[in-house]
Amino acid sequence: MAEDIIKDFSREYSRYRAMGLKALAQVPDARLHEIVGAEGNSISILVQHISGNLISRFTDFLTSDGEKPWRNRDSEFETLDNSRKDLEEMWAKGWGVLEDQLARLTDQDLLRQVVIRGEAWSVHGALARSLAHASYHVGQMVTLARLLCSSEWQWITIPKGKSQEFNVNPRDLKLSGDKAR
Repeated sequence: MAEDIIKDFSREYSRYRAMGLKALAQVPDARLHEIVGAEGNSISILVQHISGNLISRFTDFLTSDGEKPWRNRDSEFETLDNSRKDLEEMWAKGWGVLEDQLARLTDQDLLRQVVIRGEAWSVHGALARSLAHASYHVGQMVTLARLLCSSEWQWITIPKGKSQEFNVNPRDLKLSGDKAR
């Protein structure tokens, strides 16, 4: 239904939040800051960036530019010695700011205008842009986690060779905040 668009966005954001957290949870502490390949990012850097982006974009979402003057985006890509706890808190804070704003929105807000880096966007467009950005980086986190965990990796999406099983009983493997898919 057209009246459930914000709920659809919320549900998709929630899936990516859970997926990123499950990827992060599988990476050994000693490998959270490991960069694979030239000019790559670590899991830690990706968490810093996703969190920083969500906090900036969704603080005063409807009333101020999504690129806040206090945000230092370049610093999000610096290797810092964040502990797992620090990263989990960062992750929770960024997603919490987003979820707070989504809870305040209605489908009637979707045609309102917001600004990102001086450019006008519809709320719907800004949410689509943000969801694509978050999913892109969560996908990077999952790929890195798989590489860093190798044979210890526990699937958080449908495992290879398990599509038929999923199709028969999708609720058993559905990705949510508390069950892996």
